[in-house]
Amino acid sequence: MEAPVLDKNKRYSYQDYLSWIDDKRRELINGFVKLMTPAPSRIHQKISMNLLYFFHHFLMGKKCEVYPAPFDVRLPINGKKEDKEIYDVVQPDISVICDHKKLDDRGCLGAPDLIVEILSKATSEKDLKEKFQLYERSGVREYWIADPVYNTIQVFILNSGHKYELRNIYVKGDTLSPSIFPELTITIDDVFDS
Repeated sequence: MEAPVLDKNKRYSYQDYLSWIDDKRRELINGFVKLMTPAPSRIHQKISMNLLYFFHHFLMGKKCEVYPAPFDVRLPINGKKEDKEIYDVVQPDISVICDHKKLDDRGCLGAPDLIVEILSKATSEKDLKEKFQLYERSGVREYWIADPVYNTIQVFILNSGHKYELRNIYVKGDTLSPSIFPELTITIDDVFDS
Protein backbone atom coordinates (compact mmCIF):
# COMPACT_ATOMS: atom_id res chain seq x y z
CA MET A 1 0.00 0.00 0.00
CA GLU A 2 1.29 3.45 -0.91
CA ALA A 3 1.92 5.83 2.00
CA PRO A 4 -0.34 8.88 2.17
CA VAL A 5 1.24 12.24 1.37
CA LEU A 6 0.95 14.29 4.55
CA ASP A 7 1.48 18.02 4.87
CA LYS A 8 3.76 18.68 7.86
CA ASN A 9 2.16 22.13 8.25
CA LYS A 10 -1.43 20.84 8.31
CA ARG A 11 -3.28 19.99 11.51
CA TYR A 12 -4.81 16.50 11.52
CA SER A 13 -7.28 14.78 13.85
CA TYR A 14 -7.49 11.22 15.11
CA GLN A 15 -10.13 10.64 12.44
CA ASP A 16 -7.51 11.46 9.79
CA TYR A 17 -4.95 9.30 11.61
CA LEU A 18 -7.24 6.28 11.37
CA SER A 19 -7.38 6.62 7.59
CA TRP A 20 -3.61 6.29 7.09
CA ILE A 21 -3.26 2.62 6.23
CA ASP A 22 0.41 1.89 5.70
CA ASP A 23 3.35 0.52 7.67
CA LYS A 24 4.57 3.85 9.10
CA ARG A 25 4.22 4.65 12.80
CA ARG A 26 3.18 8.21 13.60
CA GLU A 27 2.03 10.31 16.50
CA LEU A 28 -0.05 13.48 16.53
CA ILE A 29 0.92 16.28 18.87
CA ASN A 30 -1.47 19.22 18.74
CA GLY A 31 -2.64 17.82 15.40
CA PHE A 32 0.79 17.86 13.76
CA VAL A 33 2.32 14.63 12.47
CA LYS A 34 5.44 13.33 14.18
CA LEU A 35 7.00 10.36 12.41
CA MET A 36 8.33 7.72 14.72
CA THR A 37 11.77 6.26 14.24
CA PRO A 38 12.29 2.82 12.74
CA ALA A 39 12.65 -0.05 15.18
CA PRO A 40 14.16 1.08 18.50
CA SER A 41 17.68 0.01 19.46
CA ARG A 42 18.34 -3.23 21.27
CA ILE A 43 19.21 -1.33 24.47
CA HIS A 44 15.96 0.65 24.25
CA GLN A 45 14.00 -2.60 23.91
CA LYS A 46 15.89 -4.23 26.78
CA ILE A 47 15.11 -1.31 29.11
CA SER A 48 11.48 -1.42 28.04
CA MET A 49 11.27 -5.18 28.66
CA ASN A 50 12.93 -4.85 32.07
CA LEU A 51 10.46 -2.14 33.17
CA LEU A 52 7.53 -4.06 31.70
CA TYR A 53 8.61 -7.10 33.70
CA PHE A 54 8.40 -5.16 36.97
CA PHE A 55 5.05 -3.56 36.13
CA HIS A 56 3.48 -6.69 34.65
CA HIS A 57 4.33 -8.94 37.60
CA PHE A 58 3.30 -6.34 40.16
CA LEU A 59 -0.02 -5.57 38.44
CA MET A 60 -1.15 -9.17 37.96
CA GLY A 61 -4.48 -9.52 39.73
CA LYS A 62 -4.77 -5.77 40.32
CA LYS A 63 -7.08 -3.29 38.61
CA CYS A 64 -4.35 -1.44 36.70
CA GLU A 65 -2.95 -2.63 33.35
CA VAL A 66 0.36 -1.97 31.58
CA TYR A 67 0.83 -1.68 27.81
CA PRO A 68 4.01 -1.38 25.71
CA ALA A 69 4.34 0.54 22.43
CA PRO A 70 2.86 0.47 19.92
CA PHE A 71 -0.31 1.34 21.86
CA ASP A 72 -2.37 4.39 20.92
CA VAL A 73 -3.07 6.86 23.71
CA ARG A 74 -5.60 9.50 22.66
CA LEU A 75 -5.51 12.64 24.78
CA PRO A 76 -8.69 14.67 24.30
CA ILE A 77 -8.86 18.35 25.24
CA ASN A 78 -11.82 19.88 27.10
CA GLY A 79 -13.74 16.60 27.13
CA LYS A 80 -13.96 16.42 23.32
CA LYS A 81 -13.83 12.66 22.69
CA GLU A 82 -15.02 12.33 19.10
CA ASP A 83 -12.34 11.14 16.65
CA LYS A 84 -12.57 14.35 14.61
CA GLU A 85 -11.98 16.45 17.76
CA ILE A 86 -8.90 14.63 19.09
CA TYR A 87 -5.56 16.12 18.02
CA ASP A 88 -3.14 14.30 20.31
CA VAL A 89 -2.37 10.62 19.72
CA VAL A 90 0.87 9.21 21.12
CA GLN A 91 2.48 5.81 21.52
CA PRO A 92 4.41 5.95 24.81
CA ASP A 93 7.03 3.29 25.40
CA ILE A 94 5.04 2.15 28.47
CA SER A 95 1.56 3.18 29.65
CA VAL A 96 -0.08 2.21 32.94
CA ILE A 97 -3.85 2.71 33.09
CA CYS A 98 -5.94 2.14 36.22
CA ASP A 99 -9.32 3.39 34.96
CA HIS A 100 -10.76 0.64 32.76
CA LYS A 101 -13.34 3.05 31.33
CA LYS A 102 -10.45 4.68 29.43
CA LEU A 103 -9.58 1.41 27.64
CA ASP A 104 -11.17 0.32 24.38
CA ASP A 105 -10.24 -1.79 21.37
CA ARG A 106 -8.19 1.09 19.91
CA GLY A 107 -6.09 1.74 23.02
CA CYS A 108 -6.57 4.36 25.71
CA LEU A 109 -8.86 7.39 25.58
CA GLY A 110 -7.69 9.75 28.30
CA ALA A 111 -4.57 10.22 30.40
CA PRO A 112 -2.80 7.10 31.65
CA ASP A 113 -1.79 7.15 35.32
CA LEU A 114 1.89 6.62 34.50
CA ILE A 115 3.88 6.93 31.28
CA VAL A 116 7.49 5.94 30.62
CA GLU A 117 9.46 7.24 27.65
CA ILE A 118 12.93 5.88 26.88
CA LEU A 119 15.20 8.48 25.31
CA SER A 120 17.07 8.04 22.06
CA LYS A 121 18.97 10.53 19.91
CA ALA A 122 16.00 10.76 17.56
CA THR A 123 13.30 11.19 20.23
CA SER A 124 14.87 13.01 23.18
CA GLU A 125 13.81 16.52 22.19
CA LYS A 126 10.23 15.38 21.60
CA ASP A 127 10.14 13.38 24.87
CA LEU A 128 11.72 16.14 26.97
CA LYS A 129 9.72 19.06 25.57
CA GLU A 130 6.63 18.31 23.47
CA LYS A 131 5.53 15.14 25.22
CA PHE A 132 6.46 16.53 28.65
CA GLN A 133 4.13 19.48 28.07
CA LEU A 134 1.41 17.31 26.52
CA TYR A 135 1.44 14.79 29.38
CA GLU A 136 1.42 17.58 31.94
CA ARG A 137 -1.48 19.37 30.23
CA SER A 138 -3.40 16.11 29.80
CA GLY A 139 -3.13 15.11 33.46
CA VAL A 140 -0.75 12.12 33.34
CA ARG A 141 -0.09 11.71 37.07
CA GLU A 142 3.45 10.37 36.79
CA TYR A 143 5.97 10.70 33.92
CA TRP A 144 9.24 8.78 33.82
CA ILE A 145 12.06 9.57 31.42
CA ALA A 146 14.61 6.75 31.16
CA ASP A 147 18.01 7.74 29.76
CA PRO A 148 20.05 4.78 28.44
CA VAL A 149 23.19 6.91 27.98
CA TYR A 150 23.43 7.94 31.65
CA ASN A 151 21.45 4.99 33.10
CA THR A 152 19.05 7.32 34.90
CA ILE A 153 15.31 7.67 35.34
CA GLN A 154 13.85 11.12 35.95
CA VAL A 155 10.48 10.94 37.72
CA PHE A 156 8.00 13.79 37.45
CA ILE A 157 4.84 13.92 39.57
CA LEU A 158 1.83 16.10 38.74
CA ASN A 159 1.25 18.50 41.63
CA SER A 160 -2.02 20.08 42.80
CA GLY A 161 -1.40 23.00 40.42
CA HIS A 162 -1.34 20.54 37.47
CA LYS A 163 2.39 21.10 36.89
CA TYR A 164 5.14 18.50 36.93
CA GLU A 165 7.60 18.55 39.79
CA LEU A 166 10.82 16.59 39.59
CA ARG A 167 10.59 13.96 42.31
CA ASN A 168 14.11 12.64 41.80
CA ILE A 169 16.69 11.47 39.28
CA TYR A 170 17.41 7.83 40.02
CA VAL A 171 20.83 6.37 39.19
CA LYS A 172 22.45 2.95 39.38
CA GLY A 173 22.42 1.71 42.96
CA ASP A 174 19.04 3.37 43.66
CA THR A 175 15.64 1.79 44.03
CA LEU A 176 12.50 3.47 42.76
CA SER A 177 8.86 3.12 43.78
CA PRO A 178 6.14 4.75 41.69
CA SER A 179 4.09 7.25 43.69
CA ILE A 180 0.94 5.46 42.53
CA PHE A 181 2.32 2.06 43.68
CA PRO A 182 4.58 2.73 46.69
CA GLU A 183 4.76 -1.01 47.46
CA LEU A 184 6.44 -1.72 44.08
CA THR A 185 10.24 -1.54 44.27
CA ILE A 186 12.25 -1.27 41.05
CA THR A 187 16.03 -1.59 41.18
CA ILE A 188 17.68 0.78 38.72
CA ASP A 189 20.56 -1.66 38.15
CA ASP A 190 18.03 -4.24 36.93
CA VAL A 191 16.38 -1.73 34.58
CA PHE A 192 19.63 -0.90 32.80
CA ASP A 193 21.10 -4.39 32.93
CA SER A 194 22.00 -5.15 29.32
